[in-house]
Amino acid sequence: MKRLLLGFILLPLLGAAQIDLSGDWDFRIDSLDRGVKQGWYKGPLDEGVKLPGSLTTNNKGNDITVDTKWTSWVADSAWYRKPMFEKWRKPGNVKVIFWLQPVKEYVGPAWYTREFNVPADMKGSRLFLELERVHWESQLWIDGKPLGMRNSLSTPHYYDLGTLSPGKHRVSVRVDNSHKINVGINAHSLADHTQTNWNGITGKMLITARPAVRVAGVAIYPDVDRGEVKARVRFENSGDASVTATLTLSAESKFAPWLHTVAPLSKSVTAKPGRDSIEIIYPMGKEFFKWSEHEPYLYEVTAALDAAGAKDAFSTTFGMRKISTNSRQFAINGQTIFLRGTLDCATFPRTGYPPTDVAEWRRVFNVIKSHGLNHVRYHSWCPPEAAFEAADQLGVYLQVEGASWSDGVGHDKPFCDWIYAETQRIMDEYGNHPSFLLYTYGNEPSGEGMKEFLNDFVVYWSKADPRHKYTSGAGWPTNPDNHYTNDGWPRIYRWMDGLESYINKNRPTTDFDWYDIISQYKIPYVAHEIGNWCAYPNFKEIDKYDGCAVRARNFEVFREMLADNGMAHLGDKFLMASGKQQVMCWKAEFEAALRTPDFAGFQMLSLSDFPGQGTALVGVLDAFWEEKGYVSPSEFARFGGKVVPLARMKKLIYNNDENLEATVEIANFSGATLSGVVPTWMLTRKNGQIVTSGNLPQSNVAVGNGIRLGSINYSLAGIAEPSQMKLTVDVAGYRNDWDIWVYPAKLPAAPDWITVTDTLDAKTVKKLNEGGYVLFTPKMGSIKKSKGGEITLALSTIFWNTGWTVHVQPPYAFGVLVDPSHPALAQFPTDYHQNYNWWDAAMHGNAIKLDELDKRLQPVVRIIDDWFQNYTLGLIAEARVGKGKIIICGVDLLTDKENRPEARQLLGSLTSYMAGPHFNPSVTLTAQKINSIVN
Repeated sequence: MKRLLLGFILLPLLGAAQIDLSGDWDFRIDSLDRGVKQGWYKGPLDEGVKLPGSLTTNNKGNDITVDTKWTSWVADSAWYRKPMFEKWRKPGNVKVIFWLQPVKEYVGPAWYTREFNVPADMKGSRLFLELERVHWESQLWIDGKPLGMRNSLSTPHYYDLGTLSPGKHRVSVRVDNSHKINVGINAHSLADHTQTNWNGITGKMLITARPAVRVAGVAIYPDVDRGEVKARVRFENSGDASVTATLTLSAESKFAPWLHTVAPLSKSVTAKPGRDSIEIIYPMGKEFFKWSEHEPYLYEVTAALDAAGAKDAFSTTFGMRKISTNSRQFAINGQTIFLRGTLDCATFPRTGYPPTDVAEWRRVFNVIKSHGLNHVRYHSWCPPEAAFEAADQLGVYLQVEGASWSDGVGHDKPFCDWIYAETQRIMDEYGNHPSFLLYTYGNEPSGEGMKEFLNDFVVYWSKADPRHKYTSGAGWPTNPDNHYTNDGWPRIYRWMDGLESYINKNRPTTDFDWYDIISQYKIPYVAHEIGNWCAYPNFKEIDKYDGCAVRARNFEVFREMLADNGMAHLGDKFLMASGKQQVMCWKAEFEAALRTPDFAGFQMLSLSDFPGQGTALVGVLDAFWEEKGYVSPSEFARFGGKVVPLARMKKLIYNNDENLEATVEIANFSGATLSGVVPTWMLTRKNGQIVTSGNLPQSNVAVGNGIRLGSINYSLAGIAEPSQMKLTVDVAGYRNDWDIWVYPAKLPAAPDWITVTDTLDAKTVKKLNEGGYVLFTPKMGSIKKSKGGEITLALSTIFWNTGWTVHVQPPYAFGVLVDPSHPALAQFPTDYHQNYNWWDAAMHGNAIKLDELDKRLQPVVRIIDDWFQNYTLGLIAEARVGKGKIIICGVDLLTDKENRPEARQLLGSLTSYMAGPHFNPSVTLTAQKINSIVN
């Protein structure tokens, strides 16, 4: 497919004279779009702003109201219509629940103008303006003269100002953030969900003086095997005649020139009027350094041009890096890698737009790396130059996307033309960066003819710029010319799986992987958006938003709802318990991927919270990339780092007449063989006491995964008491561990004076009223829909969030919050949060709305509700009825209990408690009240 692509001026220049336009600008909103006709570009305007910045950071625009017209899709209209949200729809107290709320909002054209001074030493020079991160469309006037329009979402807007006389001049920019090209209303390049659809200019604002003959750009194509680079040097000649000039290429280690300085290479060139280019093969010498995640060596190359004494120079960063495939995996410089990735969905609470300074991006990437990850996918947007520079320096692999999540792919001609032009701009601007590994048009495309269009897109860019690997779209489609597959089948909970998801349907195990899925493909397979595991909101985070461009009004609503339901004191506990449950799910996700031979990697959604699409708190970090308090980076890296010991166990719940059996494997993507290692293992009690330990055979562990180290087989006969234990494996200092539970194979029968029943019939009620003890364990599904039966439970935490999925993807609660020291659980060892030992209870359990029984009721085991409702839910509660006592257990403990060791153990623990001295309920209920919640 032939395409007419636009040429752009790139300006990383050495020693060029510049005018910095940052600072005070005149400003005016043009909501009626009359500024062009009325000549607003001619003179000063009546308001002022600071640039770089946005209208929001300058406190300009409209207040948020119920009638605010958002750019993005609000999936659940509940906030607009449900009485429960009415008080947050009132003027003066508007608090939306579907994303972080900007301080101000405005969509449409806005004008920015100021005077600047051209100094005498710029006389006769060609002047070029760079406006970095303009959102979205810009139009430019200099001294009232129109100089065109730019509409890149990803790259700076460059303007050729021509020659300007020394003295004062006026620059006027009309910025319009309206949705004119169908990149998709939910694309994170402009979505309200994350960075907000801001209006402004937020990066460099520079006018640069250039000679008539100049270097317009240099594209570097490394050839690691040959030890050379191909440099494609682009020229521009503003004059009327060809000029003979000397071009000199030189390169050196970017931050440590003494490490390696490459011999310069000079060549005579002829710069014709207009634009031209030349390709030069530049040897890097015998001792050049290569770039990878493990050794991110960088070079800076300079193209210096001397045209009859008029000198110009252009510098760019690159790395000697080759991306290839090794079977179904990627390789960097011939070494197999595994992409352990997170998404960056353009969430920047402080400003509402992406930072353009390297220091902030280094902070974010260091946080990502501290959690063991080596890869970032930019979901439907492209980061600014500073992000690429930081990723280059720290050795992070990037998947860049063309700012799109569109339904016009293949048939919307303006969009189709734009995405080709935008991709060319991205390649011209950022293509030299070694961290720029993967590229796709954007996220989850749709549209008539999209498969054919995107396959042609991959073919075209594979030839036009072979420095990267390409796929048709993040998520889909699978096309014959894709370099890699990027979709969401290999994960423990696929979209819409619900209770049929692997983690919920199957008994707890670590003995599975995704090879059957990926083996159908002959190219690398990168799992798309794995995880989506939510945690409860961190209400302490609200104060972080003071002074930010957005406010956590959604969190404020959820906190007020929790307080209205009498549970304000439980907010922190809900966060910690749901967070631990979330980490359990993430660990299962990562380990399944790392156990899969030939797997290329995964992209999690996400290490940090996604505050939009209904509020999706899927990160172990908050929206500021800061810790929430329930897992440290080092703990997370144990199962997500470059070297991860793994254990395949068919079960995690044992009876003590069984053997603990585990096959130990390792995933080693450290970049080197681990030589002469002796893996060790130990089984410990919850208090740290070692029960047993051992060594596995010494071995050399090559780079790769699916590497078997040995097996463990240990009789559990000596574990007499119900126990929660931990299996830990250590390989060369890299540790990982797994919780297991061991229960007695035989339990004593409950005392015959305790009635265990699934029905409160007249006989049972009579017994209660006369002083009897009853364990009421209703069958699964027998709680009325309005009394808690509508809340589906599962082992996993909430997937994405119920506001976006509108209760079609169970579970609808976060699992349990318990006091492990409660005597009712003395024979059912547990953490304070949901873990694998609660799988059986969740899959056979009924949630109970405690307020339907008595607001004073404090459960033995609480269920943490979805934050959109914050019901007071219980799984196990105790009360008095008449002269008797009762435990109401939402878990069905009777059906098929012989094949359910957790149910038998929980039943035994509860009846043992009821038979002991601590069973002393404080709240009195009637049997009629209890029966009122049952179908």
